[in-house]
Amino acid sequence: MPVAIITGASKGLGRALALGLAGKGWDLVLDARGADRLAETVALASAHGTRVTAVAGDVTDAAHRAELVTAARRLGGVDLLVHNASALGAEPLVRLAELPLEGLRRALEVNLVAALGLVQEALPPLRAAGAGAVLVVSSDAAAEAYPTWGGYGASKAGLDQLAAVLAEEEPGLRVWAVDPGDMATDLYAAAVPDDDGPRPEPEAVVPGFLRLLDERPASGRYGAAALLEGRR
Repeated sequence: MPVAIITGASKGLGRALALGLAGKGWDLVLDARGADRLAETVALASAHGTRVTAVAGDVTDAAHRAELVTAARRLGGVDLLVHNASALGAEPLVRLAELPLEGLRRALEVNLVAALGLVQEALPPLRAAGAGAVLVVSSDAAAEAYPTWGGYGASKAGLDQLAAVLAEEEPGLRVWAVDPGDMATDLYAAAVPDDDGPRPEPEAVVPGFLRLLDERPASGRYGAAALLEGRR
């Protein structure tokens, strides 16, 4: 069975992706800081009959990243690395004039630096897989200028560029940055607590992500909405 590492898998899009991949027969190594909620995801994913390993910890910790890859090797290797873990930098979001620099550093460490660190750790088994893939979860805030989203958007724009360069440097891999669009997640609620407008559940965009794995299009940046509509 193919093996995927998914960060930020205790809730939201990370949990939805874990369940979607488990339903497709993938074995999983799942990460999150909250062990209890991560255990809930493991129980749900394991119900599909696949092997699921939980490794609770912080993706900014190099030892934790190494533990994730070691766990994947025990299951057979790394066929897919999904960097979904994200930090906002401030909760709720604030304008750049008020953004705590420590918050910006945290967003960059989680969203960008940890992503590269995990890629570096996983590159040997990804290359050995023969058809390895890296999928990073981007945001429309990486490409559009929304007030209060500057710090988070900057970290995701950096992540997009990291993915684009990785694709050039590792032509044997597929490297996709995917903008999932607005979703009803705890992250969005923390970012803009006064915005209670209706949004799709994360499960609704998972088929778009799975399409990438089924069709394996060229490395690049994709929008989940376009993938769901059959476009690229």
